[in-house]
Amino acid sequence: MREDREEAIATAAYHLLEQQGFAGTTMQAIAREARASMETFYRWYGDRTGLFRALIARNTTEVASVLDGLSDAGLSPADQLDRVGTTLLTMLLGERAVALNRAAAADPTGALGAALALGGREALLPRLETMMQRALDAGHFLAPDADARALTDLWLTLLIGDLQIRRVTGALPPQPPEAIARRSATALVTLSRLYAPAFST
Repeated sequence: MREDREEAIATAAYHLLEQQGFAGTTMQAIAREARASMETFYRWYGDRTGLFRALIARNTTEVASVLDGLSDAGLSPADQLDRVGTTLLTMLLGERAVALNRAAAADPTGALGAALALGGREALLPRLETMMQRALDAGHFLAPDADARALTDLWLTLLIGDLQIRRVTGALPPQPPEAIARRSATALVTLSRLYAPAFST
C-alpha cells in the first residue's frame, strides 16, 4: 500500500536527519534506507523539497483532523481552543517537527524554510482564525480593539512562546503530555483574562 510505503520513507528520512543532518539526508540515502526505488521517489515527490513538503503535510495532519472534528464534538469555544492548543503544541514540540525545523535552519537555499511556513503555520492559520471567530461570536472574548486574526496571533504567542525554538536548539528536553496540557490551559486562561467579556448585573 502507498500509505505504508510513504510511512517507511518518512521514517527513513527522519532517521537520517537525526543521524546525518540535512546535508546527509539525500534522496538516494533515503531511498536506500527505505528500500524504495528512485523512480518512486521522483514520481511521488519530484525532488527533495517535494519530499519535505510531504513530510510537513503529514506532520500537520493530526492538528487538521482535530480542527475537522470540532463541529461534531459538542465542545464549548474554550474547550475547542484548549483541545487544538494541546494537539498543536504536542506536534510542534515533537521529534518530527523538531527535525524538520533543524533541517530548515540548515538549508542554505531557504526553500525548506519557505515550505515549512507554507505547509505548517500558513496552512493552519485560516482554520485557527475560524475557530477563534466562533469563540468571539459566542461571547467568550470581548475584544473591541482586536479581530479574530489578532486574537489568534496572540493566542499562538502565549501557547508557543519560545518553546519551539528551545526544542530545536536542544535547550529544552521533550515535554511530557501533562506539561503541554498545562501550557495550553495557561495560554487560554491568560487570553480569557485579557479579553474577559463584561457581564451586566
